[in-house]
Amino acid sequence: MRYLVCIKQTPDTAELPKISPEEAASGKLSVNLVVNPWDEHAIEAGLQLMETYGGTTGAVTVGDEGAIDALRSALAMGCKDATLVNYAGDSDPQIAAELLAAAVKQDGDVDVVVMGQMTVDGNSGLTPIALARKLDWPMLTGVAKIVELADGSITVERVVGQARLTVKAPTPVVLSVIKEIGEPRYPTFINIRKAARVKIPELTAEDLGVTPPAPVVHISNFRKPPARDAQVKLFEGSPQEAAAALIDALLEEKVL
Repeated sequence: MRYLVCIKQTPDTAELPKISPEEAASGKLSVNLVVNPWDEHAIEAGLQLMETYGGTTGAVTVGDEGAIDALRSALAMGCKDATLVNYAGDSDPQIAAELLAAAVKQDGDVDVVVMGQMTVDGNSGLTPIALARKLDWPMLTGVAKIVELADGSITVERVVGQARLTVKAPTPVVLSVIKEIGEPRYPTFINIRKAARVKIPELTAEDLGVTPPAPVVHISNFRKPPARDAQVKLFEGSPQEAAAALIDALLEEKVL
């Protein structure tokens, strides 16, 4: 069995408020970059597959030289190998999917591709879907649990609104997982040391035989949402009186 986790390097969520719209538009971020938090859950899912059903789990990302740090994090968590698709040009979900699909095909007999449901910088959630389309593989979104992988098929639990659906699809398949798939494990100090010494192979678009198309998604404006004008009101009196006053206030604001 072969599992491939597609990850992305994104700004640390603790530092997102520090990014100005102008800095985001330039693409040159001066903040700490880490593995996209949703993709950490994808790595955990890939490692669970390897531990439960055998085989190997690798990681791949599209980015510049700096993205190697994200791949080293994946190795430290337990991935057996990692590959950088070195691409520093303008990108969007379609271009990322084009490059990732070529990397998946070149990797060989991949049974399951695992991805986080979205990234904290773009938030579109389109890349997993575009990748499945490029590969012409089934796509399962909102995956919260992998039930079984056997006989050329995979059974998973999907979260859809307030419901859970158990679905089965043939492999190879692309999974888009959510945080319920499992808490990402912490890398050990020994694994961090080992990952730091690994020579990570790099591929270019030319190596993959891909000519990335022009971006079709263009962000025309970056801006922060307006600050909320929050107000706090305390209701005094007995619990019954406070509850009655709260209901009156909610009715007045047309919340109820």
